[in-house]
Amino acid sequence: EVQLVESGGGMVQPGGSLRLSCAASGFTFSSYDMSWVRQAPGKGPEWVSGITWNGGSTYYAESMKGRFTISRDNAKNTLYLQMTSLKSEDTAVYSCSAGTYWGPGTQVTVSS
Repeated sequence: EVQLVESGGGMVQPGGSLRLSCAASGFTFSSYDMSWVRQAPGKGPEWVSGITWNGGSTYYAESMKGRFTISRDNAKNTLYLQMTSLKSEDTAVYSCSAGTYWGPGTQVTVSS
């Protein structure tokens, strides 16, 4: 059974940082390109960032470039998202994705 479990969310002030993790199991993690997506209240899903199966290439939505860093540890079956310079508009539920599989997400709230 494919499982994706996110953690690391929380409440942070504008300008702060958070590191999200996604623990994967039930499939060959090291063979899959992975992504982070987010959904803000009242809005549809938004793609945030992606990384190839070996970590060789990374991709970011325009508004995240320079602030977010995606990475992975295939030995630990874990995906990461380092978020810095957080803004109120980054408030959302962040989920990791492997193909058509999504995790339940972790809440990130940016507020003073």
